[in-house]
Amino acid sequence: MFAASCFFNTRSGQRLHYLRHGQGLGVPVVLLHGLRAYAQTWDNLVRALGEGYDCVALDQRGRGLSDWAPSDTYRTEVYVQDLEDLIQHLGYDRFVLVGHSLGGANALEYVRNNPGRVRALVIEDIGPGSSTAGDGAARIRREMQQTPTHFEDWAAAEAFWRTSRSGLSAEGLASRLRYSMKAVEQGVTWRHDQQGIAQARLSIEPTDLWPAVKALDCPTLFIRGGRSDFLPAPLLEAMRQANPNVGTVVVPDASHYVHDDQNDLFNREVLAFFKAQGVAPQQ
Repeated sequence: MFAASCFFNTRSGQRLHYLRHGQGLGVPVVLLHGLRAYAQTWDNLVRALGEGYDCVALDQRGRGLSDWAPSDTYRTEVYVQDLEDLIQHLGYDRFVLVGHSLGGANALEYVRNNPGRVRALVIEDIGPGSSTAGDGAARIRREMQQTPTHFEDWAAAEAFWRTSRSGLSAEGLASRLRYSMKAVEQGVTWRHDQQGIAQARLSIEPTDLWPAVKALDCPTLFIRGGRSDFLPAPLLEAMRQANPNVGTVVVPDASHYVHDDQNDLFNREVLAFFKAQGVAPQQ
């Protein structure tokens, strides 16, 4: 499916990039990547959805082809404002929203602040407290502290990914090398604002997501990786109990990065959820 590379300006003056796969036709779906990811991380899901969806994958500020920003703006409140500006730019009234990790937190807060706008919501492997406590939160903090800003060459960059994401598929590895890194005179570096994002992640208190979970006013599917260190199984059940709009599913043999580790199973769960909630395109 052809993807158009597009830009828009936010209220704060940032120029943000997004990929539009559906060319304005079909069910609107907005896709929000994780902490250090990029719009193309959703390419497999977009292909699985196929015709009938107007899929928009955002490069959130500081990532992909979007402008970098002051590190103190890499926080949920500002990400949500950027998303509101994107929705206004696209002219969407109601739409479907999908978010992974950081993108999931931003999606939850968007729904809380904009009731009635989202038809259905998919949250991949994040919940209240995920970013503050537990093995996953500690792992992310270590990564933020220890990730190099430059690599000697592409082999060193590849070795970094193989070490930090042991379950990453060959396709996922190729995607990260292509879309999250670039060649420079010193070797290879990140396309995203690694230093600013790390500073923000280590210094800004994560948003409490319980108010957003309890306020959800649309059908919502939380997807957990069976091996996730970021979204504990008891928390998944607590969210289901907290709001009748919440459904849950666990994808086996997947880490925090479910759509990378088990892409086919992840896509199948999303498609089934869309159909069950009546947001599949009419034939």
